[in-house]
Amino acid sequence: MDMRAIRTEADYEWALAEIETYFDLQPEPDTPEADRFDVLAALLKVYEDTHHPITAPDPIDMVREWMAMRGLSQNDLAVLIGSRSRASEVLNRKRALTMDMVFKLNREWGLPADTLIAPYPLAA
Repeated sequence: MDMRAIRTEADYEWALAEIETYFDLQPEPDTPEADRFDVLAALLKVYEDTHHPITAPDPIDMVREWMAMRGLSQNDLAVLIGSRSRASEVLNRKRALTMDMVFKLNREWGLPADTLIAPYPLAA
């Protein structure tokens, strides 16, 4: 079983190429190939968590991205949270999301509440 530690980007690229072969043809469970796949996946996860961490998005960036992906406008947000001026203030970081807004964004748009309640900077 050809296996090595992932210490550098070159090692990382090697491991990605190795594990990619299993995407088209998954190994049978309880075989040496399945064990190799599991080891590669675990090594890649540790390396990625350390060197390429994915952090939670900023709440307002997440709302903006959600709106863009779904073709929603500031007016759609205004309908949800109460008024156009409030939607403008939230999107321009002049007003923080309230718990009521978080609840509505979670319930109506399915945005994760734990990300929406994270602290974020407001405009001065």
